[in-house]
Amino acid sequence: MKSLLSALFVAAAAMFAGPTAQAIPLTFEADLNSANENNPLNHSTGTGTAFVILDPALHTMEVQITFSGLTAPTSASHIHCCEATPGANLNVMVATTVPSFPGFPLGVTAGTYDQTFNLLDIGTYNPAFIASAFDPTHDVLGAEAALINGIENAETYLNIHTSLIVDSVEHGFPGGEIRGLLLPVPEPSSAILLGAALLGLCLVRRRKMTTLS
Repeated sequence: MKSLLSALFVAAAAMFAGPTAQAIPLTFEADLNSANENNPLNHSTGTGTAFVILDPALHTMEVQITFSGLTAPTSASHIHCCEATPGANLNVMVATTVPSFPGFPLGVTAGTYDQTFNLLDIGTYNPAFIASAFDPTHDVLGAEAALINGIENAETYLNIHTSLIVDSVEHGFPGGEIRGLLLPVPEPSSAILLGAALLGLCLVRRRKMTTLS
C-alpha cells in the first residue's frame, strides 16, 4: 500500500509540477467583471467568463468568451501582457491583435466568442508587442514564447472595451469595462489522481488506527 501511495503522490506531483512539464493542452480561465478593471476602476454590472486553451505542441491558442450586461456596445477585446508582478492586475500593453480579436462581436452588450489562433502567425499579435522588450528577439517565435510564459505565470489579463458616441459625447468605458486575470484551471485527470492518493492515505491511517486500538 505504501509503495502504491508513493507512486500516486509522485505522479500527482509531476502533473502539478507546472504547465511547461505537460504535453497536453493547458486551460486558463478569467472571471470578467468591473472590479478587476483598472483603466480606470468603474462600477459596471457587466460580467463574463473567458477561457484560453493553449496547445504549445500545435502552436495554437483557443479563446472562448461569454459576456452580458455591458453598459455600452463592445468596441474591442484582447489579451494584455506581461505584468512585472504576477497577479497584480496592473495595466500593461495589448499582446494580441489590435484593436480587437478578429471576429469578436462588436457593437453589442452581450455575446459569445470562440476562435482558435495560430501562435506562429504574425497576425495573432500586436505589432507593438513584437517590437517591445517583452519579445527580446522581436519576431513571432519570441512573441509566442513571451505570451505563453505570461499566461502560464499569471501575468496576463483579458478585457472587453465599450464605447458609444451620443451627441458628440463618448459613453461606456473605452479604456476597458470588464477584465479578468487568466489563471490555470486544474485538469480533471490531475484532480482525480490527487484525490485517489489522498483517499489512499486516509485508508492507511484508518487501518493503522484500527490496528492500534
